[in-house]
Amino acid sequence: MRKKRVLFILLILLSCQILWAKDFGVILDQSLRFGGQEKDPKFDYEGILIPRFSALLGDNSELLISMGINASYLEETWIIVPELLRTEMALRFGKGELKFGRMYYTDPLGFIAEGLFDGAGFSLSTAAGTFSIGTWYTGLLYKNRAEITMTQAELESLDVKPDYSNFANTYFAPKRLLSALEWEHPSLGNLFKVKASILGQFDISGADLHSQYAALRISLPVDKFVFSLGGCLELIEDSDEFGIGLAGEAGIAWMLPTPIEDCLSLMGRFSSGVNGDNSVRAFLPVTTTAQGELLEAKFSGISMLSLNYLGRFHRNFSASLSSSYFIRTDKETYQNYGTKGKFLGNEFFGQLIWSPVSDLQFNLSGGVFLPSMGNADPDADKLWRIGLNIILSLY
Repeated sequence: MRKKRVLFILLILLSCQILWAKDFGVILDQSLRFGGQEKDPKFDYEGILIPRFSALLGDNSELLISMGINASYLEETWIIVPELLRTEMALRFGKGELKFGRMYYTDPLGFIAEGLFDGAGFSLSTAAGTFSIGTWYTGLLYKNRAEITMTQAELESLDVKPDYSNFANTYFAPKRLLSALEWEHPSLGNLFKVKASILGQFDISGADLHSQYAALRISLPVDKFVFSLGGCLELIEDSDEFGIGLAGEAGIAWMLPTPIEDCLSLMGRFSSGVNGDNSVRAFLPVTTTAQGELLEAKFSGISMLSLNYLGRFHRNFSASLSSSYFIRTDKETYQNYGTKGKFLGNEFFGQLIWSPVSDLQFNLSGGVFLPSMGNADPDADKLWRIGLNIILSLY
């Protein structure tokens, strides 16, 4: 009788193992950088250890949990910060999917709101395309991960190091609600890939700054070319005053007719600046997507034109090279290089990526930003940086 009972328990455990397929892993991401201002270069280090767990709960649901321990040496100071990373539950039924937890979201253009958010999202696939709706909260995120800098005070708060004696006021991101309603079609009329979104950002932190966005992105593949066009109209409400912000991008990518896998692309991006009559204001994204690898400008009152080459010379080795020119839309919004002119300068940046095995990657990068190629502050020091990034995955 006892043997039958043990056998019965083992059968239950084995059946649970089949139904509950799980996976553990650890990712170690390390970055070393040297550079900065031409006359005052500095050494920086950033690393993160990410333990993760995923499990299939039956046939229609999945659980993902990941955490991070960040260690950095910036401005000659060590900082160690823990955080909860992507942690979500996905439930699938028919053609619908419901996700809730801490999940990744990006808008159609990738520069309005991008990153991790806490909340829930639902998507439904139909013959007319995929429809999605979601609502998220930002106030529990680590501020330097969220990078929400809609106000000057929020921008300055990123430089304040987390203080565990004042944890609530130095760790968390600004308190905002974000909602999005989206529609995506992979091949509209067998020609275009279309993604459209209406987003709303509602401030509950006391800054009294709200914004709504209507965004659209269209891409058209033609032989070895891919053409893309996107735009955004923003309504900004600040202390009962209204204004509009504009942003857009256009690009073309060419799959080169060479023996290797390589691509040449040209992309232009625009964001509105301050207008004299205040009807058009500086475009204000929810999260800060840095423009340029070295300049790292906020996409507000600034535009850029970028030429990029990416080639995969071997299945384990690839390289990229880019040249990006930056222009201020107005002389007030972005003031890092004075207020003389609108042409900031050019940035050159390159990367070599080697992945000898599937769970190990080396990324060697370097670049320079030259203010001398503009009229904003041509005598300013150049920015330069070399860096090494190593990613190791342990399963």
